Amino acid sequence: MKKLLVFIFAFTLFSCSNSDDGNTFLPNVPVDETVYLNTHAELQIAGGSTTVPGGIKGIIVYNYDGNQFLAWEAACPHMTPSSCSKMTVQGVMMVCPCDDSKFSILDGSPQSGTQYSARQYRVVKQGSVLYITNF
Repeated sequence: MKKLLVFIFAFTLFSCSNSDDGNTFLPNVPVDETVYLNTHAELQIAGGSTTVPGGIKGIIVYNYDGNQFLAWEAACPHMTPSSCSKMTVQGVMMVCPCDDSKFSILDGSPQSGTQYSARQYRVVKQGSVLYITNF
């Protein structure tokens, strides 16, 4: 029993991390943004997206199905933030202009160029307001 408790304690201690996604390129910054859907025509239809202020380089907000929204850090996840490392949206891809690496806007997974996924933020929809956080 004592060995089990020591194992659980050690496992818990070594599983703790100060980085949510293990990405060493992007700093962890607090995100707590409010987006009013009635001020963003692009977000009023399924498949629409826009970039709003917040995060490191902005936050890409995507209307998945008319009721569910996704939010991604606009900074390219595989490099230190620079003047060219703000992703743009092309269809269902987020593209890093520095090297044309592509990431799915549906799940953040890399489609070319890197092993790092885009950093996702939590979205809560209440009426016509989105609350975007990383806590």
